[in-house]
Amino acid sequence: MDSERLVQLLEQVRRGKISVDAARERLRHLPYEDLGFAKIDHHRALRRGFPEVVLGEGKQAGDIAAIVGAMRKRRANILVTRLDAAKTAQLKRLRTGLKFHAVARAATWTGKAIKISGKGTVLVVCAGTSDIPVAEEAVITAEMMGNRVERLYDVGVAGIHRLLDNRRRLDAAAVVIVVAGMEGALPSVVAGLIDKPVIAVPTSVGYGASFHGLAALLGMLNSCAAGVTVVNIDNGFGAGFAASLINRV
Repeated sequence: MDSERLVQLLEQVRRGKISVDAARERLRHLPYEDLGFAKIDHHRALRRGFPEVVLGEGKQAGDIAAIVGAMRKRRANILVTRLDAAKTAQLKRLRTGLKFHAVARAATWTGKAIKISGKGTVLVVCAGTSDIPVAEEAVITAEMMGNRVERLYDVGVAGIHRLLDNRRRLDAAAVVIVVAGMEGALPSVVAGLIDKPVIAVPTSVGYGASFHGLAALLGMLNSCAAGVTVVNIDNGFGAGFAASLINRV
């Protein structure tokens, strides 16, 4: 349940269109619903503005389907992250009604129309095409949270002219998410060009000395451009969520 639906329910009670007992039944599973193996936080949309997100990694397909089923009963907008191909195939067979986003390794279900609550555009930038899956996770997250989102891909520092050709798009964005692997230099370059919040996402893309994204993470944390915020390795979801919170202010 979100704040809009809670207000509607209380208004129905006030007008006598629904009984107190019926309203209590609708609110019975607040703040959470215990499924035995999982406790679903139906209260999260009221507290944070977006329902609980389901991390698909490490979960059984049947458990994901059960969680999704419980959330669908509450008409919550649903985002499931980190789904591999095998788990996606299992969920399709279970007919969960989810929409699958293969590149982002995510799935979504819309219980209510998504209203644009972000005040500007979130621009998701990535260095190379190998970084696109993480960038797409950020895109799907930001879109589900009610933002206008644009993509600017394959503009890494190895061919810096590709980025500079898009200065207007960088300047027009309210928040910029920059996804990069290897040495992780792109967020520093972007942040040095614009006066908007930059959220850096290191990816595990790179050769041996990249240490599965650690080199990019440390490079971003040591950015010479001031004000760069850094999320964890491959954490496109975290970047999309943070960008959404910033874009609402």
